[in-house]
Amino acid sequence: MKKMVLISKLIILISIISLSDINAQTVYVTVSTSEADAKIFVDGQNLGTGTLKVKVPYKGCVNVKIEKVGFLKYEQTYCNQPNGTKPPKTQYFDMKKDDALEASIKTDQANIDFAVEVNKNLSKDDSWKLITQIVTDYFDAIEVSDKETSYLRTAWGIQSFAQNTIRTRLIIKLSKSDPFTIKVKLVSEFSGTNSTSVKSDELFHEWDRVLRKYQNVINDFSSRLGNK
Repeated sequence: MKKMVLISKLIILISIISLSDINAQTVYVTVSTSEADAKIFVDGQNLGTGTLKVKVPYKGCVNVKIEKVGFLKYEQTYCNQPNGTKPPKTQYFDMKKDDALEASIKTDQANIDFAVEVNKNLSKDDSWKLITQIVTDYFDAIEVSDKETSYLRTAWGIQSFAQNTIRTRLIIKLSKSDPFTIKVKLVSEFSGTNSTSVKSDELFHEWDRVLRKYQNVINDFSSRLGNK
């Protein structure tokens, strides 16, 4: 009986020593950001803003993400492996503004058909010339142009940013013949990653913003082509 009690105490003692050893090897990284209200996520959980002491368990890894609307997103994984490089004691993130947001505006004119009734004093040929002129004021290349069916589509205009890729195109189609009315659609899409191929359709999604260089295109059609 005494032998069993001694063995039990020995097991408990070994467990305590092992636990103390593991806790002694746990490391902490103090994460801080240039934006005091930036959210800090640890393994998907929002655990703080601005500054946070992140626990990295022995023989484990944690994923840290930092986010704030209007700024680029940051991500870092810290690992605490026996034979690996230990995480830094502190890490400071100097957050930069989201350049894609800076170069764009939020608008209700993206990805929606807008009807424009063409000035009745313009002939069909003159109307089409003016339509083409407005389009080429904003886009370098026209992919499809058919005056007979009043259909026009530009090639994609693409612009890459630090953490995003934006592609934009214009589509013109006939709404009704009498009075001559066209539908104008400014297609604006984002991929959420840098340098996405313009041909990777599956990676792009509708964006409720447009690049600033296209912000006046719908109004130009209304003011220059519509009835006055």
